[in-house]
Amino acid sequence: MALAIGLLIPLLGTMLGAAFVFLMKDQMSSRLQKSLLGFASGVMVAASVWSLLIPAIEMEEAKGAWSVLPAAAGFLLGMGFLLLIDELTPHLHIGTNQPEGPRSHLSRTAMLALAVTIHNLPEGMAVGVVFAGAENGAAGLSLASALAVSIGIAIQNVPEGAIISMPMRAAGNSKWRSFAIGSLSGAVEPIGGLAVVLLAALMTPILPYMLAFAAGAMFYVVVEELIPEASEGEHSNLSTIGFAIGFVLMMVLDVVMG
Repeated sequence: MALAIGLLIPLLGTMLGAAFVFLMKDQMSSRLQKSLLGFASGVMVAASVWSLLIPAIEMEEAKGAWSVLPAAAGFLLGMGFLLLIDELTPHLHIGTNQPEGPRSHLSRTAMLALAVTIHNLPEGMAVGVVFAGAENGAAGLSLASALAVSIGIAIQNVPEGAIISMPMRAAGNSKWRSFAIGSLSGAVEPIGGLAVVLLAALMTPILPYMLAFAAGAMFYVVVEELIPEASEGEHSNLSTIGFAIGFVLMMVLDVVMG
């Protein structure tokens, strides 16, 4: 039961954020969008460090100085995996008109959806791998800490859902269509998380690598997408404040619930 709830909580966060399209008449202001991007970045960085990288190192502490090796290798593999996906998938980031990846005849909406899918995939993996570790009794991981990760991802998904649905509405889509696209952007998270959990029995020997892999993938999203978007133009200081709030909130959640 806890597993099902934990996997669905992030999706509910995305749906709540996407529902902002029913409450806000105009396009989201630049100040609010930058604050929310910074907040999402802070949550993801804190979750990567406290909930993924540190447990990955603690699980290998018997190896002494070499305990950091699985975390380092997994982190780089995660970064490399997202870089590869980014290069091979045609997608379009919100706020830009220049598609990335190989040329395609996909619609703007489809490429926006692919960009969000790339973004959300590592978040789903992070939730799944932490639950897998908790269920297998991994050191430093518990169901409470796994729920903390799920809740933290859900909190940062609220602004993310709004950031997706509001531009869809501004582009001329109906409120319900904008809400549906914003909500579906988070569907990959429980799917990815469930896939990781189902493979838990096979993953146990490489769990430290998988924890760090998810952290690296999340860091890629933060460094490649969120921070550059949050730092462009005016009001970048608001994204810095949002980052600090998101980081501290996720850190407290992990320590208190872990």
